[in-house]
Amino acid sequence: MSLRFQWKLTFVLVFISLFFLLFYGLFSHILNSTFLSLFLSLLLIFPLAYAISNFLSRPFLRMVQTASGFVPDLFKAENRLSSGDELERLSKTIEQMGTQLRNRIDEISKERDYLQTVLKGMMEGVLMVDERGRILMVNEALRTLLSLSVDVADRMPLEIIRNAELEAAIRKVLQSGESEAFELTLPSSGGKTFEVNVVGIPSSAEEGDKGSERIKGAIAVFHDITRLKDLERVRQDFVANVSHELRTPLTTIKGYAETLLEGALGEEVAHRFVQVIKRHADRLTKIVEDLLMLSRIESKEFRLKIEAIPVQELIHDVLDYIKGAAEKKRVAVSPAEIPPSLIIEADRNYLEQVFTNLLDNAIKYSPEGGVVRISAIERDQEEIEFSIKDNGIGIPKEDLTRIFERFYRVDKGRSQELGGTGLGLSIVKHIVQAHGGRVWAESQPGEGSIFYFTVPVSKKS
Repeated sequence: MSLRFQWKLTFVLVFISLFFLLFYGLFSHILNSTFLSLFLSLLLIFPLAYAISNFLSRPFLRMVQTASGFVPDLFKAENRLSSGDELERLSKTIEQMGTQLRNRIDEISKERDYLQTVLKGMMEGVLMVDERGRILMVNEALRTLLSLSVDVADRMPLEIIRNAELEAAIRKVLQSGESEAFELTLPSSGGKTFEVNVVGIPSSAEEGDKGSERIKGAIAVFHDITRLKDLERVRQDFVANVSHELRTPLTTIKGYAETLLEGALGEEVAHRFVQVIKRHADRLTKIVEDLLMLSRIESKEFRLKIEAIPVQELIHDVLDYIKGAAEKKRVAVSPAEIPPSLIIEADRNYLEQVFTNLLDNAIKYSPEGGVVRISAIERDQEEIEFSIKDNGIGIPKEDLTRIFERFYRVDKGRSQELGGTGLGLSIVKHIVQAHGGRVWAESQPGEGSIFYFTVPVSKKS
């Protein structure tokens, strides 16, 4: 580009020189002169014209170079024009403009990188739309939360997140500029519940009229509150259930105690009333004891006394504990053949509690003459998988995911009739998890249930 400009200027100067030379040649011919002087003059004028054009074009070429590049390396002292006239001022102005532009570009790049880092590190999902309501971007957290794999750029939110409430909220924010907050449950996310906050993006002062604020987009932030909702539901259920569990025996105790206070009862009737009061008092005591045990297990100070325990020996001891209950209901408890070499690392007292609770339930819900089977299998030399199988009434599929919650009962009336507190399976779950194991159940109504749990294998075995 610099050579092109320089040659153009050279040819202009040569053309002007030729015009004068031709004019001079015509008159010299009249004066009986030859064209030799014309040729010699041309040889002298051409280099002179090139030198003059080079001198005149150099300042402009420097400014073109600076303005076209806007690269910091070009903003050096040797690129500055020092002619002391308007060209020097123009050169300095262009240089300052380029420096400011480069600084602004650097600032924008840093802000963009910072924003991308923040969005990438957020656990909340973020969706940004322009003033037309079309998606500009979503962060990785939202892609993960909603399992988005398609390209979302320039599409409407309703095309990606099929929820009319979200679409309406974004539209309202774009029109009014007022923020919106609401809860949203999306089937596409596996039934997760989100708290969504939508806020408008105001235009800068330079983009809009003074005194008015135009909304040029909106941002929707998705907070996953599924776990909080589940915990809230569990808390509400717990309060309702514990109130019910305590109210029932307390009401009975109060009623019988008031009757006894009134007197005029025979000794036999009074004795029966006292027995009822004692039975319900024992039930209250058992509920309180189970609640205290759960509290201990969940506390940060809870510690297990881990020791190597032979599985065969452990099951033999547990069978002695539940022998009376099994014989009373004529239920046969049959352990599978377990090798003496099978050893686990666990807290003996708490693990016996797990077996006792599970076997007690299996016996209670089995018919008379039923069979309860116990087995233990080593899995990948890492853990022992225990199972307790009964042929009782079974558990409906919809209840399997909740049976380990506190006070949750599949059949409330039958459970209370059998004397349970509703805390046994919750205690089992917490003890097993404290050992680093897992607990789950399989069941078919009318066919029975199988409860599984795992405990790490002893490294010394």
